[in-house]
Amino acid sequence: MKFEEFCFDERLLEGIHAIGFENATPIQEQAIPLILQGKDIVGSAQTGTGKTAAFLLPVIDLILRSGHDGSIKALIVVPTRELAVQIDQQMEGLSYFTGVSSIAVIGGGDGSSFSREKTALTSGVDLVIGTPGRLIAHLNLGYVKLGGLNYLVLDEADRMLDMGFHDDLMKIVSHLPEERQNLLFSATMPPKMRTMADKVLNDPAEVKIAVSKPAERIFQAAFMVFDDQKIALAKHLLQAKKLQSVIIFCSTKISTKRLNKELQGLDFLSEEIHSDLMQSEREAVLREFKNRKINILVATDILSRGIDVEDIDLVINYDVPNDGEDYIHRIGRTARAASKGVAFTFVNEKEQRSFQDIEGLLGTPVAKAKLPGHIGEGPKYEPHKRKGRGRPNGRRKNTKRR
Repeated sequence: MKFEEFCFDERLLEGIHAIGFENATPIQEQAIPLILQGKDIVGSAQTGTGKTAAFLLPVIDLILRSGHDGSIKALIVVPTRELAVQIDQQMEGLSYFTGVSSIAVIGGGDGSSFSREKTALTSGVDLVIGTPGRLIAHLNLGYVKLGGLNYLVLDEADRMLDMGFHDDLMKIVSHLPEERQNLLFSATMPPKMRTMADKVLNDPAEVKIAVSKPAERIFQAAFMVFDDQKIALAKHLLQAKKLQSVIIFCSTKISTKRLNKELQGLDFLSEEIHSDLMQSEREAVLREFKNRKINILVATDILSRGIDVEDIDLVINYDVPNDGEDYIHRIGRTARAASKGVAFTFVNEKEQRSFQDIEGLLGTPVAKAKLPGHIGEGPKYEPHKRKGRGRPNGRRKNTKRR
């Protein structure tokens, strides 16, 4: 379906064409007409399917139809600063010719950034994108006027609940007019999401696109490894072919820092992203990555949602993620748009049962790859057995826990 078929305002279509959008994705094709009709929406779609434009485009168009009066018309709430910045950047491109204004209200900056946000919120802005904590900080000071708000968007709502933002979200909702259009978008729809949706939305229409499934264009494989084989395997995979963009996900800040130090010691062009870095530092690293000054990002799950970089060649799960939803978001960084991608996961003995749970969520086994000969034999994939942490016949013996 062509974007012209939505009958958007000509100024919005000009921005769409300038960005290079031509055909709507399935989530856009299903959601946009419903939003333009004024319906509340529960949209479930995997990452990389065009979910952001699915709500930005109709909201911009509706704001253009209703006119500008200096009041805040739309509020988009997201779990992370990175995602807020990404949406604001996409908003800037799409709305370039429309005059619809926006601001990202995010934490992590200095006092001057808070002052800039306050000025925008009080002087007039059409669309606000913010994280829960930062939005509440402004709301508590009493100068944010939301009486003219028409549209509320909760994006990556499952992640916000996972991060403990339920009470913050409900507090934000309490500041909003009762008469408004609500759009809830998420990659997954667990029961707790349904409960919140029942509180916030009014008779919503549902749009589902491949919930809890990674893109079919992603080739997935898993390596069974001992912990002391991970560095050698990462080095082998990174040197096996010329790769322009690689993201390696670790489960902790400590392992992120340690791996990046190892890779830099091996002369790889890598940098790290985690919550210990200031927002300005994270943004600087992302710019270097997008500009191809570095080609490897080592990151915690703070990056699994909220980065929009095309042509990611490879995603490596250096550690098995904590749950299946995190796995889907991690590997969804590759195979964006119409491209193909590759995702490898390193599974040590103690993570095998967790990885089996992920395979259960996927509904199909992930291919098990053989370790290169120079790295040695890894553990067998026996997730039903309780495992020790070391190599058999090596530094430690396998022992059953408890």
